[in-house]
Amino acid sequence: MYPHERSLVKRYPSERFAIVGINSDDDREAIRKVIAKEEISWRSFWDGGSADGPIAAAWNVRGWPTIYILDREGVIRYKSFVANEKEIDATLDRLLPGGARSEQPAQGDEKGGKSGQR
Repeated sequence: MYPHERSLVKRYPSERFAIVGINSDDDREAIRKVIAKEEISWRSFWDGGSADGPIAAAWNVRGWPTIYILDREGVIRYKSFVANEKEIDATLDRLLPGGARSEQPAQGDEKGGKSGQR
């Protein structure tokens, strides 16, 4: 997943695009090593060292990776428990300038929920 995420950071350098990672591993030093080794340049938050941490609980995360893509208004436009790179790319192409934009969520997208609603 990290190589694809790095490619997205390079693909959309001037867009209003951000990746946010959440990590629930209990060994924070190991996390730091992975961040350095995998060249993770985006924000990554530690969720208390538990799969039941407060961030995972608030967002109803039950497995890793769980991918959410939100539009600029905070509407969830894509959610998946599997890292499907083609679906992620297609969703981003629709939502970001330069892609084939659509105001309607794609099939499988969560419709209408603001980021504060899960």
